[in-house]
This record gives sequence, structure tokens and C-alpha cells, in this order.
Amino acid sequence: MKAITIPAPGDASALVLADVPDPEPADGEVRIRVAAAGVNRADVMQRQGHYPPPPGASEYPGLEVSGTIDAVGPGVAGWAAGDEVCALLSGGGYAELVCLPSGQVLPVPAGVSLTDAAALPEVVCTVWSNVFMTANLLPGQTLLVHGGSSGIGTMAVQLAREVGARVAVTAGTADKLEACRRLGADVLVNYREQDFVEQVKEATGGAGADVVLDNMGAKYLTRNLEALAVNGRLVVIGLQGGVKAELDLGQLLRKRAAVIATSLRARPSAEKASIVTAVREHVWPLLDAGRVHPVVHGSFPLAEAAQAHRALEASGHIGKLLLTL
Repeated sequence: MKAITIPAPGDASALVLADVPDPEPADGEVRIRVAAAGVNRADVMQRQGHYPPPPGASEYPGLEVSGTIDAVGPGVAGWAAGDEVCALLSGGGYAELVCLPSGQVLPVPAGVSLTDAAALPEVVCTVWSNVFMTANLLPGQTLLVHGGSSGIGTMAVQLAREVGARVAVTAGTADKLEACRRLGADVLVNYREQDFVEQVKEATGGAGADVVLDNMGAKYLTRNLEALAVNGRLVVIGLQGGVKAELDLGQLLRKRAAVIATSLRARPSAEKASIVTAVREHVWPLLDAGRVHPVVHGSFPLAEAAQAHRALEASGHIGKLLLTL
């Protein structure tokens, strides 16, 4: 099969299309003939040499795909060759074929194309597991989403809106903020021109955000804590702004707040399957009904993975970028 390989870490040109052996499904696994793969920041970090795949995972990048099952390993129930699916991976999505545990597979939702379904698994599982399963966002509460126009951000806005929460977002351009508004965001903050702490406090009558979903890490830690409401929960899912910062434990105690850092890729398969099950129960009906949808900015052929990475790093997109086969 064809796959994108990384012979040595580096810039986008480090991604090399190569002929590699076809994978074979093991016990409990299915094999998917890939139609499309999502492009994520984690893929960029892996390409740069900062985020190696977990033990046992494919060495090729790619954490989510859509396609058609073409082989089923022993012990698999509920899936068969010919099923159109999307799936959450630990790696290997930038390829024509990928094998993975059957518990990480989801049907393509009604009304979503097979290609666009590749924009769902990593994003939806990340948002649902962090904002709802971990931080327990409730109706009437306020969610602050940094990078509201990203793939994760656009899904977080929609899901929070659907549960009856108020949503504040940060983004760097008027076009990105407008896209968030159309998806249901209530408070729009241009981080280049406005202070998100002041804006969130003003919008909530001084209370602050009940949940903050943060992709920046160290750079925003102090201000995220300032923006939190009493009993607030800060969930850190990215480190684009660095890994080390000073934390005011006194402020954390006064607010009875929590700082939680999570990742999805390295979780055991059983944990991923549990998240996928919850997503299928709670989010898939919203997708089937058309109340929530993937936001896809554009796509590139697999052979142009380097161009896709450059586009992601340029940060001009709204929603997801895909690779197509």
C-alpha cells in the first residue's frame, strides 16, 4: 500500500509517500480501506519529532480516518466487510489501509459524506471526553474555548450549544469569530485585540467561565485561572504556548477550582472504546439529525500531505483539513 512515512523528523518536506507492507487485522481488529484522513496538530508534532506514537501503534501519522471495512479479524462482532465507517486511531491514518481495534470504529452518520466523516472521530472524542465526561459541563454553565475556529473548537461550540451551555470563544480574525458565531458561540473574543479574561468576566457578570478548554498550555495558564468561575474546571489539551508556567495555588484554592491535563492518543484501547461508545450514544444522534456537523475547510490528496501540514501550520483555516485517497 501507499503511506506517508517520516524517515527523519523535520519540516513538512519530511513527509514522504512510500510503498509499505499491507497491515493485517489481528484478533479483535478490523481493516479499513481509507477514503480520507484528518490532519491534526499531533501529526505535525510527530513529524517534528516531538510526539512519537505510543508503543505498538503504527509509525505512520494520522489519528482519524473514514473509509470502508475490507477485512475483519477473529473475534470481531458488529462489523463486516463493506461497512462504511470512521475511526479513532493511535496512528497510521495517512495510508491506504489501516488496522485498529473494532471498539474504536463508528458508523458514518446519516447526512455526512464518507470523506467528511474523517473530520469527526478525533475531534468529537476529544471534545466529549474532556468537556463533558471529565469537566461535566452542564446546561446554563459557561464554556470558554480557545481556538474556537479550529476543528476541536468548532465541534466544542456546537456540542456545548446543544446541551444548553453558553459559549465564549477566542480567535484571531473577524472571519474566524463570525464562523464561531454562526455555530452558536455567544461571546466572541479577538485575542489579538481584546483580553479574554475581561471579556468573559463582563459577559458573565463577573462570575467567569465554568469550564475552559485550552490548547495553549503554559502561555495561558495564569489568565485561564483568572477567567475561571468558582468551582471552575480548566482542561488543558494542548501545549502550543509552552509546557512550563507558575500556578497560583492560593487562587486555585479560593476558587475551589481544578486544573486537568489530558491526552487521547496514548490511552489504552479499552478507554478509547469507552469514549467511542459514549460518543455514539450522545453525539451521533445529533449528527444523524443534522443538528451538529463537521466543519471541513478543505482537502488535499494523500501525496500532498506536506502541503496540508503547511496549511495547518499557517492557521488560516476554519475547521478541519483532510487528506483524501
